[in-house]
Amino acid sequence: MTSVTATKRSGPDGPDGGRSGRDGRGGRDGQDGRGGRGGRPRRSWWRGPPGPPPRGKALGDRTAWFLVLPALIPILVLSVGPLLYGIALAFTDAQSGRTRSTQWTGTLNFQDLLHDTLFWDSFRIGLVWAAGVTVPQFLLALGLALLLNQNLRLRWLARALAIVPWAMPEVVVGIMWRLVYNPDAGILNETIRDLGLGDGRDWLTGLATALPAVILVGVWAGMPQTTVALLAGLQNTPRELHEAAALDGAGAWRRFRTVTWPAIKPIALAISALNLIWNFNSFALVYVLTSGGPGGRTRLPMLFAYEEAFRYGQFGYAAAMGCVMVAVISVLLALYLVGRLRGGEDR
Repeated sequence: MTSVTATKRSGPDGPDGGRSGRDGRGGRDGQDGRGGRGGRPRRSWWRGPPGPPPRGKALGDRTAWFLVLPALIPILVLSVGPLLYGIALAFTDAQSGRTRSTQWTGTLNFQDLLHDTLFWDSFRIGLVWAAGVTVPQFLLALGLALLLNQNLRLRWLARALAIVPWAMPEVVVGIMWRLVYNPDAGILNETIRDLGLGDGRDWLTGLATALPAVILVGVWAGMPQTTVALLAGLQNTPRELHEAAALDGAGAWRRFRTVTWPAIKPIALAISALNLIWNFNSFALVYVLTSGGPGGRTRLPMLFAYEEAFRYGQFGYAAAMGCVMVAVISVLLALYLVGRLRGGEDR
């Protein structure tokens, strides 16, 4: 009985054979257990040079690039290429005319731009226009989105009608509102006369009324896009949160402040930043309405650059204006992205 127990403890090769086989220090197939069954082979830290990627992965990468090319080529040709060419043109004295030779002038166009009061006046008007359109546009779109999010009769029809201005080209919108503002037969002045409020006025040629009249058109034309974006955010907000807040006794304003606004805040910031950039770059709408008049009161930076390039033939100087506007837009985008990143870290 004692010999059988000793045999089980010690193993077939002796009293320490089992232990030696388990920890690799000894065994039947080798002296140190590195190559035998009883020991675990040691792994070297050097695994050799990396081999070529699998054929399937390389083929997949080439296929991905092939699928991206149809979208990448138009961007490079129609956006990146003209942008680089415009930046290069800003450092020359390029002018209209076939016999006119183009010379490298360095930063001379930018130096002249710093002292051009007309450009900085247009830049100020552009900022007023962008802010004056973006802020009311967002507030009115938010109210309309909250209204369209309710269970109303014929809600589908109201939503369809709300996006009609967005579906209209800017040139058509400009022509339509020129008829509305017409001093003789426009519907606005006719309504003022019928109500006995006066004889009306020429809204688009008055020095005090031209810019507010154009801002009103910009708000009307761009509000549907903001409404659609905010309405999408409202529909993704869980109704259980509103019901829970209502059970806790929260009123409409408190539910909006604690439930609705946190849910749509990322969308609101994104669409507001995009609207600010788009409105600052506006051209067609203001050009059709006033062409920058009267007296330059509605001359946006884009209109000013257009006149310098295609009316006076100063392509290099106009390209310098474009570079300044690109720099301003880049700063706005950078501020927006930094705010988004900080907001993500706080969450």
